[in-house]
Amino acid sequence: MKHHKLYGMAASLYTGKVRAYMRRNHVPFIEEKAGGERFNTVVKEAVGRWIIPVIETPDGEFVQDGTDILDYFESKGYSAQSIYPTDPVLNIISHLFELFGGEGMLRAAMHYRWNFDDTNLNFLRHTFEDVLPNGLTKEEREPVFLHASGRMRRASVAFGVTPDTYQTIEESYSEFLTLFNTHLEDRPFLLGGYPTLGDYGLFSPLYAHLARDPKPLQLMQMTAPIVFRWTERMNIPEYVIDERQLKSGDGLFDGANIPDTLKALMRFIAEDYLPEISAHVAFTNDWLASQTDATLAPTSLGRGIGMAEFNWRGHTVKTAVMPYRTYLLQRLQDAFDGLTANDQASVRGLLSETNLAALLELRSSRRISRKEHLEVWDV
Repeated sequence: MKHHKLYGMAASLYTGKVRAYMRRNHVPFIEEKAGGERFNTVVKEAVGRWIIPVIETPDGEFVQDGTDILDYFESKGYSAQSIYPTDPVLNIISHLFELFGGEGMLRAAMHYRWNFDDTNLNFLRHTFEDVLPNGLTKEEREPVFLHASGRMRRASVAFGVTPDTYQTIEESYSEFLTLFNTHLEDRPFLLGGYPTLGDYGLFSPLYAHLARDPKPLQLMQMTAPIVFRWTERMNIPEYVIDERQLKSGDGLFDGANIPDTLKALMRFIAEDYLPEISAHVAFTNDWLASQTDATLAPTSLGRGIGMAEFNWRGHTVKTAVMPYRTYLLQRLQDAFDGLTANDQASVRGLLSETNLAALLELRSSRRISRKEHLEVWDV
C-alpha cells in the first residue's frame, strides 16, 4: 500500500486539522517530524519556506496548507462524506467555523499555551522536539527550544494576547466552551452526524493547543467534557455510535431549521471575531490603495502586512493583518456568490439573525489566490 507522508508537529494547530481528516477518512500516511533532515532540505525547498503542515503524495507531489490539503484529498475522493455540505446554508456555516476556528480562536490558543509555564513548560519542552534538528544533545536542545518558543511568545502579542487582555480571553473562551458544550449535547458534530469543514477548523485550536497542553486540557475536561469527547471523536478513524447519532441520523441538519444552540455560537462569533476581521479587511484595502502595481505583482504576500486596531470586548487591541485570513473569508464569500437568489436570501436571513451579515460585504479590493504554496495577490 502506498502511503502519504505528513510533515508536521504534534503540538501544531494546523497539523492537527490535517491529521484528524486523514485518520477519519482512512488515508494511509506516515507522519514525519518537521525537524528532520528531509523536511529541512527537500520539503522546505519544494514549498519555498519553513511552514507546516505539508503532505507528500506517493507520487512525490507536495501540498502545503491545511485547507489546501483537505481540498486535495476531497478532490481525490478520499472523503467518506464530503466536508462541504450540499445544503447551501450549512456550507456557508461550515466556512464560517473554519475561518473562526483557525483564525478567530488564536488568542485563547496562544494564551493558554504560553502564559502558564508552571503547568505547561515541561510538556512543551518535550513536544517541541518534533521541530528541532536531529542529533542535538539535551544541552543543545534547550537553547533551540527557548529560541523557538520565544518566537511563539512574541507572536502571541501580535494576536492580541497581552496582560491587559488575559482575563477577558479567559472569560471569552469560557463562554465559547459553554456554548459549544451545550450544542454538542444532542449531536456528535457541529452540523449533525459527521464532521464537515467547520469541525476541522474548530479542531485546529481545540485539540493541538487546548486539549493537549496541560493547563487548558484540565479546564476543558472539567468544564466542557462533551467538547473534550468531541476532540477524541474527531481524532480517531473509528465511527463512534451513540444515542445522539441515532437520534440525528447519519446526516446533517436541514439548513431551514438551524438549532438555537448553533445560532448562539454564531452570535458569539459576531461578538468575538467580527470586529477583528472587519478591521483587517479595512486595513488591507487602505494598504492596497497605497501600493503600486509593481509591489502588488503576483508574489508571496508573506505572513503579515501590518497591524490593525479595533475594539475587542472593551479593549483596544492591535493584531497582525494576515492576508490568509482574508483568503479564507473570500472562500466563504465565493461560496455565497455561487448560490441562487433564493439560497442567498436564506443565508442572508440567518446571518442577519446572528449579527453576521457584514461578513458578506467585507471584501478586499484585490483578490488573493494560493499559487505554488504561497498566498499571492491576483493581477
